Amino acid sequence: MNTKIKNILNKKNKSKILCLTAYSKNFAELVDKYVDITLIGDSLGSVLYNYDTTKKVTLTNMIDHSKSVRLGVKKSLMVVDMPFNTYRSNLSAYKNAKRVIKETKCDAVKLEGGKKIITQIKYLIKKKIPVMGHLGLLPQSAKGKFKSKGKSTKETKQLINDALLLQRSGVFAIVLECVKAATTKKITQSLKIPT
Repeated sequence: MNTKIKNILNKKNKSKILCLTAYSKNFAELVDKYVDITLIGDSLGSVLYNYDTTKKVTLTNMIDHSKSVRLGVKKSLMVVDMPFNTYRSNLSAYKNAKRVIKETKCDAVKLEGGKKIITQIKYLIKKKIPVMGHLGLLPQSAKGKFKSKGKSTKETKQLINDALLLQRSGVFAIVLECVKAATTKKITQSLKIPT
């Protein structure tokens, strides 16, 4: 296991994990000194290209920006979002994740979802590709306006179940996006891995 990933795992219940997004070398150099994780998010579609959805971001977009970020990252763990439609099957997930890691020299990839993509996540981990999970608001599959998650008992239960499923699959950490604070606390307390 990568030393940087071990360091993230060791922070569980000890200290906060700082993560910021960067899309280029210049920003990566600025944030790298202060963060534990530098994420190259598919949000670059909205932020840089003015796309109305992250679904328009391509694998090439992610790789190009990640190569630039790599030049500025020296200390932090570098995680790259797998864009929409790049992990629909085990084989496509593996082929694309392997390409991302090879071309960008990132430390891990991040996939959105729980139960629906668990076979792909397990397959990647079995093939020695480090995966960060992502639950809550999932921009790649969200329909309509973005809404916070974990408001109802049913939603909270589903998020906890998905988080436990991701943990069992072998992800080293989980991003909880736009999840109610009380629900986030419950999820975090249910897990051995950091959120």
